[in-house]
Amino acid sequence: MAPADILRVAAVGDAQISPNGDWIVYTVSITEGESTRSTIWLARVIADQDRNPPTSTPAPTTTEEDQIRDWPAVRRQPVPLLPANWNGSTPRWAPDGSQIAFLATHEEQSGIWLTDVNRSRPRLVAPIQSTNFFISYAGEPFDWSPDSKRIAYISAIEERPEADSLPKSSDPRVIDRIQYKSRTSFSDNRRTHVWIVDLNRPEPRQLTSGPFYDHAISFSADGNEIAFLSNHETDPDANNNSDIFAVDVRGGVRQITSTRGCEYEPNWSPDGKWIAYTATKREVTTIDSIAEDTHVWVVDAVGGQRREVAGKLDRRARSPRWAGNSRQIFFLAGDEGETKLWAARNEGEELREIFPHPETSEPRPDRPLPGRPFQISSFSLSARPASQVAFVLGDSFHPGEVWTAAAISPPVLQRISRHNDDLMRGLRLSGPIEIKYKSFDGVQIQGWLLKPLGWRSDRKYPLILSVHGGPHGMSGWGFNATFQIYASRGYGVLYLNPRGSSGYGQKFSDGTLGEWGGGDYSDLMAGVDEALRRQSWISPDRLGVTGGSYGGFMTNWIITQTPRFKAAVASASVSNLISFYSTSLYQDLIHAEFGGFPWDDYDLLWRWSPLRYVKQAQTPTLFIHGEQDNDVHITQAEEMYMALKRRGVETLLVRYPREGHGLREPQHRVDALERTLGWFDKFLK
Repeated sequence: MAPADILRVAAVGDAQISPNGDWIVYTVSITEGESTRSTIWLARVIADQDRNPPTSTPAPTTTEEDQIRDWPAVRRQPVPLLPANWNGSTPRWAPDGSQIAFLATHEEQSGIWLTDVNRSRPRLVAPIQSTNFFISYAGEPFDWSPDSKRIAYISAIEERPEADSLPKSSDPRVIDRIQYKSRTSFSDNRRTHVWIVDLNRPEPRQLTSGPFYDHAISFSADGNEIAFLSNHETDPDANNNSDIFAVDVRGGVRQITSTRGCEYEPNWSPDGKWIAYTATKREVTTIDSIAEDTHVWVVDAVGGQRREVAGKLDRRARSPRWAGNSRQIFFLAGDEGETKLWAARNEGEELREIFPHPETSEPRPDRPLPGRPFQISSFSLSARPASQVAFVLGDSFHPGEVWTAAAISPPVLQRISRHNDDLMRGLRLSGPIEIKYKSFDGVQIQGWLLKPLGWRSDRKYPLILSVHGGPHGMSGWGFNATFQIYASRGYGVLYLNPRGSSGYGQKFSDGTLGEWGGGDYSDLMAGVDEALRRQSWISPDRLGVTGGSYGGFMTNWIITQTPRFKAAVASASVSNLISFYSTSLYQDLIHAEFGGFPWDDYDLLWRWSPLRYVKQAQTPTLFIHGEQDNDVHITQAEEMYMALKRRGVETLLVRYPREGHGLREPQHRVDALERTLGWFDKFLK
């Protein structure tokens, strides 16, 4: 892979299966020129009786890479759902399967549109106004009523405080709230609320109001209420505490949960008795990068009784979905570098993994190749009691594609989409080598190593350590185009899940609390030592390190703690936890990770700030940052850059206009990758 190839990878997502299990709609994001376009595709599921079994045994493959990349063929080619000049996202089936609602902006009209499997010309049923306010875990933006005649949805209206008497055109900005920033600009005055529209008489009605951001909705089984999330604290900006509410079709609101933690992703059961959701329990929860694992819960729909489901699974859960009979709840959970689909009984302790790795290593054309770990990014269920599931699955050799299977054991999988097949067929890839090792205190750490393409045992190669974000992210068995590009340039790539990563249980995820750069730094250095011990082809004198966000923080930390790395690239990086607190839009990350306000213990935050130790830094470092990044303000990179520059350490700061936390514009994404490779080439080759 070359840097420009990152723009050729299609991002497949949001697989939604029809109620009868016959059709799947899903989204595909592709780069066209200087923009990214989101399209919606439609696929027909091949019934079991219509599937032709293989007439012969698959031909033996010559290499492990050939075998792993040999996914089963797509029997029936999907087609675009919308006309050629349309963009669209968030497709959702009507419960009767007759129509598909989706979000789109077309001819300057933004809102919810309808079409069907015959690909009828879309019609607008409800205009939607958005907000730029950062709503974390925003959940479902709309939902169908059970009778398929109405849609409830989230839309914003402008609500200016009465005390603000200045005209809108006034040049000075008067700030009087904590959350006055969005991710790339200033928060607007729009608040999101629940609305409803009758499809036969498309006259939208607003159901909720007030100084709140209502979001994440789900219709009740009888069609009389809509569940939603909202934060009704006295000062919601200062206290992140979302609860579940319900509003009836006349606008009457009742509160269903009232907990110290946060509730997310409400999903009403088909029988109307329960609401499934994910939640935390701790009193202090940040709006981003939560240390506490969310688990699956259910609450009686009338309020009151609530209980945790699948509590014995010590993993971070998300996306709870009911089976059609209301007896099981399906959900995703990260697990040691994989993202798996699980099912738990609504009542009882029964828990099962839906697609466990087969014990046999014999290749089968009707399922992903046995024994290879994978990641599932989204899924949906049909309405039939014996649920058919549609999901997006990828692995280390394949970007995600759409699959379907019956949620029974043993499952027979059917691949639905092939948007990346042509690209991947023409590429040489490096396969991951899994490593597990003991860190300084005996804790087991998992990681992966890619060899450079064209690897030879009689040569030495440079190695790039790449650190994931979070700190509670998770590296693993997914396809990573950037890593493949590093490998194609002649670099080994090491990526690890140090303590703080999700996917290993709550104790492990809490491993960074109160000490960013403590045990996690030791885990990373132990991983580098382990790779050097196991792989004699790695040159210990040609080590590089890179990462973004928290990975950028760790890059800054590493170069101030050791001179062993000869080049570094820090993207969207934190350098000073004290100034980060007052410039980031999520200050509560400091509350949650370090147990209070900065003025309660400035010394603690300064102790774990890379800038404090910048006198020790010797590594040439490239800083990459978006100029409108309000997650990690660009001043974080500026502080570190200026300190290195004044000290005479070779450094560059590359600022990307119009960009926030993570680069979006295609030319910027390629430019940053080319500059990263150029920096490593300069100092490691």
